[in-house]
Amino acid sequence: MQNLFDLSGKTAIVTGGSRGLGKAIAKGLHEAGVEVVIMGTNNRVLDTANELFENGAPVYGVIADFSNLKSVEKAFESAISKLGTVDILVNNAGMQIRHPAAEFPIEDWEKVLNVNLSAAFVMAQLAGRAMLEARSGKIINIASLLSFSGGLTVPAYAASKGGIAQLTKALANEWAKDGINVNAIAPGYMDTDNIAALKKDEVRNRQLLERIPMGRYGKPEDIVGTVIYLASEASQYVNGTIVTVDGGWMAR
Repeated sequence: MQNLFDLSGKTAIVTGGSRGLGKAIAKGLHEAGVEVVIMGTNNRVLDTANELFENGAPVYGVIADFSNLKSVEKAFESAISKLGTVDILVNNAGMQIRHPAAEFPIEDWEKVLNVNLSAAFVMAQLAGRAMLEARSGKIINIASLLSFSGGLTVPAYAASKGGIAQLTKALANEWAKDGINVNAIAPGYMDTDNIAALKKDEVRNRQLLERIPMGRYGKPEDIVGTVIYLASEASQYVNGTIVTVDGGWMAR
């Protein structure tokens, strides 16, 4: 049974890995014996890599501008130069910008779509080429509850996360036969910087917690087990699915 979840000796790239969910994911993979590259937008990713690499497999930091697809390509090349190959890709990098839909600047729309969707596709495409050659690999995209619902004042984010869900299915349709598993995780309301403003709104905070059957926000660590499962041999026949990790939110 332990062999089903054994990731020792594997290599992984985690985008958006300097804090929040990405940092927890990178830490979990590293503790499972995976050699990890974490990508982030500034020097903090280098500090996080040094923090995580206390013992065991190496952790490397690579700076990438996810709004610039050429930068994404260069960051991937840098990651491969450190790892040699990639067995696991976690597309976690993302951003949020809020405006009423009627007033949403097209520049902000394009930035959110580039960071949340286009950069994820480029990373999956580049990793997919290596995985196709090896005839094995695990791609895990981080979706959202807004992959299923529309939200308010976040049309670009909702569109990008709906796109992530469909991209996950499209890639699985093409690559499943070649030994590549492509799945997504849709986190619920996780206690990270993304919901700081919501927590300060007394009414909204109460409404959210009342909707979550478990009665609490998720912690970054709550997502790690699902990542390990989807990255391991235990999920070999799981493909093209979006797993909710939401404390029961979608059940309501």
